[in-house]
Amino acid sequence: MNGPQTDNEVLHPEQDSEDEAAPAIQPAADGAGPLLQRDYSGIIEGCTATPEELILRVRRDFAVYSPDLLARFTRADGASDPLELEDQLQIHIVGAGDCEVRVAHLDEQSFTLRTLEGHPEAGRITFGAFRNPEGDLVFRIRSRARAGSVIKLVGYTLFGKKVQTRVWVTFIERVAEACGCKLRDEVRVETKEVADSAADLGEADTPTFVAAYEG
Repeated sequence: MNGPQTDNEVLHPEQDSEDEAAPAIQPAADGAGPLLQRDYSGIIEGCTATPEELILRVRRDFAVYSPDLLARFTRADGASDPLELEDQLQIHIVGAGDCEVRVAHLDEQSFTLRTLEGHPEAGRITFGAFRNPEGDLVFRIRSRARAGSVIKLVGYTLFGKKVQTRVWVTFIERVAEACGCKLRDEVRVETKEVADSAADLGEADTPTFVAAYEG
């Protein structure tokens, strides 16, 4: 028969869940199919905010800019302050279910999210802002990712790519609206196959682009 339980022996079942290891990252090298670099960019006309101010706004209100019917983002910790390193976002993607991403890199003009195990894609995505030589504020999103598996590659090819494009184009349009401005032209979308870098292999946490004018 067990003796009386002392204060030092009190168990806290909820502690087990808190001590569970965080989900592992899912680098592009772990995925299937070609490594795609997808760029989405828009010039925000008449925006007086600095690139730093714009990125702070996006970090704070990230979920507001995504179309909920296609991809709904929520903070894993329920916080409402700007995203910081190691923060996680939970996502419900239409047709793909629930998954998560984590902030892996952060500087004054950009931040980068990495996909975690179970995400339909394997890779990372950077959100950045800068001014072009004409002084216009440019907001850019660049992802470098593969499908999470062969099965998910089929789904991505059939309908996932279109959903993804709609999400990030809408995201940029809403960022411009939140600034009280409009885009000069339609959001520019470009896709190309690229070779793996150290970050794509999961060996470094660097952004997919440097938030500066490239010429």
